[in-house]
Amino acid sequence: MKNVLKMNYFLICLLLFTVGQALVWFQLNGQFISEWFKNNTLILSLLGVPISYIYIYATKYGVESFGGLMWPQRFIGFSIGIIIFALMSYFIMKEGLNLKTILSLTLSFFIILVQILL
Repeated sequence: MKNVLKMNYFLICLLLFTVGQALVWFQLNGQFISEWFKNNTLILSLLGVPISYIYIYATKYGVESFGGLMWPQRFIGFSIGIIIFALMSYFIMKEGLNLKTILSLTLSFFIILVQILL
């Protein structure tokens, strides 16, 4: 039962980090796809408050899922950020994947696997 509960926390952590990273991507890079984003930087900066709450809870659930350890969730949060940034830049900005990006994505997946499996 304890492992299932920790896995539930881990999945919530992943979801929150993914949502947070996607929102930050739009917050920072929306200026390149929309005039509204370019002209409303104050509103976008104020969105940092709810986005921070998402990261606070992602961290909370991540630490809980790893039995109180902080490092695993930090590496996972970083890796999710790399993956989400690459995917959104690829699909929204049509920015291609070069060898550096593909290697970084591969390393990000391995970082997550190391944290989960070891």
